[in-house]
Order: sequence, then structure tokens, then C-alpha cells
Amino acid sequence: MQNDLIERLEKCYTGAVYDVLRERGNKNTILPHEIKSVDSTKKLAGRIWTCSGEIDETIDKDTSMLSWTEMLSKAPAESVVVCQPNDDTIAHMGELSAETLKYKGVKGYIVDGGCRDVEFIKNLGFPDVVCRWKITSLGEPITIGGLEIRSGDYVLGDIDGVVIIPNDIAVDVIKETEEYINTESQLRKDILSGVDPKEAYLKYRVF
Repeated sequence: MQNDLIERLEKCYTGAVYDVLRERGNKNTILPHEIKSVDSTKKLAGRIWTCSGEIDETIDKDTSMLSWTEMLSKAPAESVVVCQPNDDTIAHMGELSAETLKYKGVKGYIVDGGCRDVEFIKNLGFPDVVCRWKITSLGEPITIGGLEIRSGDYVLGDIDGVVIIPNDIAVDVIKETEEYINTESQLRKDILSGVDPKEAYLKYRVF
């Protein structure tokens, strides 16, 4: 059921999901536009697993890296890791970490912060730490751009942006998005066969 839902979500696009969520009254559903894929040709869909961290000037390298590698160890296969580092001064993803997550079967990584080794990560095909920073929570709710994100929520990212779907409405939203996309296809056929745009809108109520 879950894998089927993710496969269906991956065939959607963020604009359609956003429109469906907005019509349902869910207005705060997208991540800040600064958060974008290191490779715009990649699409990312999956179920979220969260983590967060913070700068701590008192810790040593081992403490910092042990907290980071614990996150890498616990990240569930098939999940999309979403990280709120509460920091924009250092990179929070790099070559070895991306390769580790991909090997574990993690579908992708989204972070409200910096990234390094971008060219390697692009070549790796992984859709997208140092001292002074540590992991503070795993699997707990986080907030990015005023949007609360919980483990178990669904995410879709593409060239247009990143949209979050709350877990409790994901089945209905994905079904409604599929219907929305199908309606758009029918409208497009009408427009290209000569139907007046206004008449087409009145018929389908989308454009």
C-alpha cells in the first residue's frame, strides 16, 4: 500500500499537488523556494523521516561525528530524510554521507541548510558534518519555513519546488491529484481541438 502510494505520487507533479491541497484548505504546504534539488532533472517522492540539530561550540569532533553517523545508521530504507539543522554556516550533507544513505536504500535527503560535494552527489544520482554541530532529534516534528513536518508525512520534490502532504490525508490527496491531472489532460485536448479557453474552463473548472 505505502510503496504503491509513493509510486503514484512520483507520477504527479508539485503544482498539481499544491493546487489540490490549497482547494482542501491546506495553505502552508510548500518549503521555501531556496530549497531546491542539486539536480533539477531528478524527482523525489517518498515518506518522510525527520532529524534536527544545532551548533554546539562545546563538543569535540568525535561527539559531533558520532551524532551524525547515528542519524545515518537509523535512517530507514525507502524514506526521505528531512533535516532542520538550525544553522546556515556549515554543510549538512556531503559525498560519503550521501553515498551511505543511498546504499542503505534511503530515497533522498532534504535539508534547510548547506551542502558540499554537489558534483559528486549529482553523479551519484542521489536526489537531494563537522565539529561544532550535533544531531538533537531523530523522528521528531521539525519546522521549515513555518511548515511543521512530521515523520510519516509524504513529500514530492521536482524542478518547481517541494510540497509536503500530511500523512492523515495523503491517500485522498494523491487520489484527487491523479483526478486533477486527468482533468487537465482532457482540458488540454479540448483547447488543442479548438474549444474556447473560457468555455473549457467553465466545463472543467481548472486551468
